Amino acid sequence: MPATSFMKAATEPIRSRLQFTFNGQRTGTPQWVQDLGDGDDPGLFGPGSAVWSVHGGISTIPAGVRALLVQALHPGALAGVHDHSRYREDPLGRLAGTIRWIFTVSYGSRADAVAASNFVLKIHERVTGSYHDRHGVSHDYAANDQDLLSWVHMAFADSFLQAALAWGEPIPGGPDAYVREWAVAGELMGVENPPRSVDEMQAQLAGFDERGVLERSGRTDDVVKFLRRPPLFPVLRAGYPVLFDGAVTTISPRFQELLGVRPTRVLPGRAATGVVLKGIGELLGPEPVAAKYARARRARLGIVDTD
Repeated sequence: MPATSFMKAATEPIRSRLQFTFNGQRTGTPQWVQDLGDGDDPGLFGPGSAVWSVHGGISTIPAGVRALLVQALHPGALAGVHDHSRYREDPLGRLAGTIRWIFTVSYGSRADAVAASNFVLKIHERVTGSYHDRHGVSHDYAANDQDLLSWVHMAFADSFLQAALAWGEPIPGGPDAYVREWAVAGELMGVENPPRSVDEMQAQLAGFDERGVLERSGRTDDVVKFLRRPPLFPVLRAGYPVLFDGAVTTISPRFQELLGVRPTRVLPGRAATGVVLKGIGELLGPEPVAAKYARARRARLGIVDTD
């Protein structure tokens, strides 16, 4: 067997499991990704944008882990996940749903981005309840409350940005450009005046802590424990602890303290994560398939992309 054929046969099970983990389909391109080629407008973002650079990189894998960790610091967000999500029974399904929204907003037409966001907001209408904070005080929560929408948006943006800075390519326009561009997604999700610079975002994130909103609870510890050892396919388990450790290295010391997590070693951890991500990137390809369909849509509309 030729070396290239042997390598393909050896790595295909891994590639297949990775694809199923991210989009719920082992082979072929999901229909919703193909549908990104439809639509009659160029979309919110395009080639050369900071969003395409950050969301098109393999650094999104540890970024997703980091985002879930940071989101768990807000007891309201955590209560919503605990009370209404099937993340323990179907974690890959929940992951695939989140990825679908991210890619639709990033690569789809403006109309599709709006529709996808409205769909999520509609689901959020049912996500309500109450929780007790660390002082025993009861609080009502609703997923579409400004406080929670803002926290989730920034936990996501900060996580994807920090991971891209650690393991991605240079961001067109720099970090502020990404925060400013992705603020559009925040607005689609109902966030009023989302941050448009890194400094503004960091100040707002710190503000949650300064107001005493964030806390560590038994539920927080459960989420951390789950994310340390999620129910992945056996072939993917070997590299995951490295990715988890890498994600932790990008979290601020204060939030690490609140979560009760510490990186094994900051520099070696990041370097090891880079090695694992490089291997995953070689299996999945240099650019998301979603970008190919977005480029095709833009070309059909007569838009000439030089990137």
